[in-house]
Amino acid sequence: MRLLLTRLLCLTALALPAPGRAGPPVILVLGDSLSAGFGIAQADGWVSLLQGRLGERGLDYGVVNASISGETTAGGLTRLPQLVERHRPAVLVVALGANDGLRGLNLDVPRENLTRMVRIGRAAGARVLLVGIRLPPNYGAAYERAFQAVFSQVAAAEGVPLVPFLLAGVAEDWGLMQADGIHPTAAAQERILENVWPVLEPLLAGLRPAGD
Repeated sequence: MRLLLTRLLCLTALALPAPGRAGPPVILVLGDSLSAGFGIAQADGWVSLLQGRLGERGLDYGVVNASISGETTAGGLTRLPQLVERHRPAVLVVALGANDGLRGLNLDVPRENLTRMVRIGRAAGARVLLVGIRLPPNYGAAYERAFQAVFSQVAAAEGVPLVPFLLAGVAEDWGLMQADGIHPTAAAQERILENVWPVLEPLLAGLRPAGD
């Protein structure tokens, strides 16, 4: 009888909803190697610098970097539902698409995937920021223009703010790029943060602690 009662109590506990997570609002960054800090110390990456800036300015936010080197928009879309369930972000930063372009994918693929990620974020109660990227010139002018337009099209259609080019002022300066010509150096990370910050900062106003 005691064993039966114990099992019933365990089943009842599992059926109860999880308590709300109290704590500072979470900024979830979903990106690829450009946000994961490929080739540099993770502490030097722009996402880590973002956490430092928030602290310096007395802004109580937690930053979760869910970026993975080599990630595509399809991979991000697959991971996102679990990430928003786990972290309950107040702000979702979607910085994906570069690897779709480098693979020469049909642009309907990243367009659809980015749109779905924006909608998943908003449905979870997050404010969403979309971050664009550009391709190297060897992909052809027509494809480059069409690829770049994907980000502005999604941002306009979904009504979310856009950072047009994550590596603005960096990709043009070979001294700020690693030997592969694709990934920025540690010295470039502060400039990358400066590209994101003016668009991200307005989204932080009036956010409530997670779980409220």
